[in-house]
Amino acid sequence: MSNWKNAYRSFYYANADEPEDPVLAPRETALLVIDIQNTYMEVPGDAAEAARWGPFFSRMHETVIPNTAALIELCRARNIEVIFARIACLTEDGRDRSLSQKKPGFNYLLLPKDREDSQLVPQLQPKGDEIVMLKTTDSALTGSNLRLILNNMGIRNVVLAGIFTDQCVSSTVRSLADESFNVLVVDDCCAAATMELHDHELEIINMIYCHVVQSEDIRSFIRN
Repeated sequence: MSNWKNAYRSFYYANADEPEDPVLAPRETALLVIDIQNTYMEVPGDAAEAARWGPFFSRMHETVIPNTAALIELCRARNIEVIFARIACLTEDGRDRSLSQKKPGFNYLLLPKDREDSQLVPQLQPKGDEIVMLKTTDSALTGSNLRLILNNMGIRNVVLAGIFTDQCVSSTVRSLADESFNVLVVDDCCAAATMELHDHELEIINMIYCHVVQSEDIRSFIRN
């Protein structure tokens, strides 16, 4: 196992006791994969911008996508619900989007639900009746009926993978924590634009809103 119990300690939790190992009963646990969509894997046409985003693309291709694919297969094998969330508006002009997605800048997102760039990446496709949530907000809980679905299925534990760590992942974590779900964020299945942003956000949310773990830890937490 990794050293997750002592990693990503903020000032508030620098001297806190080590947490207990989480116990993930499959019937009470879901894996939520957030926003790993085609649009975020498109390399910018501008050479300087492509170079600026190069480390992010490398982390996605070499670490996040393969590790998330493996985590999905583990959860399927252990009868843990696999749920996908993706940013996708229901209207062509995006009038149903939240204000944060209408503002100019990086967060401006016009992703009609049927357009190719709004789809999940080919490596991470749902199987069977696995649920795909559409959202027009950062938080998957706020922007969909995910709360109702989790409660209907008796889910108490949510394992998170996806992007961006400091935006939609963090927003979802906080919403879930406020609703009293037990949340695990899988470090090596998440990414922000830079590792500095990724690491800083994990330090902020760890121990209070979630526990930050590695994908290798999840297997040992599952109890049938």
